[in-house]
Amino acid sequence: MELEVWWIGKTKDIYLQDGISVYQKKLAHYASTTFREFKEAKGLKSIDSIRQFEEPALLKALQTPGILPVLLDEIGTQYTSGDFATWLQKQSITHNRKVCFIIGSSYGFSSTIRKLVPNKLSLSKMTYTHQMTRLIFLEQLFRAFTIINKIPYHNE
Repeated sequence: MELEVWWIGKTKDIYLQDGISVYQKKLAHYASTTFREFKEAKGLKSIDSIRQFEEPALLKALQTPGILPVLLDEIGTQYTSGDFATWLQKQSITHNRKVCFIIGSSYGFSSTIRKLVPNKLSLSKMTYTHQMTRLIFLEQLFRAFTIINKIPYHNE
């Protein structure tokens, strides 16, 4: 399976960088995964101006042929880890495209991006920092692959 994971901005905290690196290596055993970092808005005051700054690069990237984009967004569908694994496996079977998970900046996505991308996934009703979301999501992605491949990791 081929995947892409995109996010906006650099991961600043060393402990998050280390954790992300661990799960990037673990994921490599199950999927060819490409990671892409987009420039984060700096120095802008309003949420709208931040989202407007980040929007053009995402719009351009969303035109990449062969991807099935999925926003990690608070208004997305929530799954258990097992249900997410089932969903992920189904996507790889039914779509001849790379699943591309997109993690927004601290202010999420513009309404244009939200309207353009129908597939949305929410990790929780709780709020996490966008940098922590990267690590939490990569762990869930790894967990999904262990469930799919019946590797002992996930406890039910």
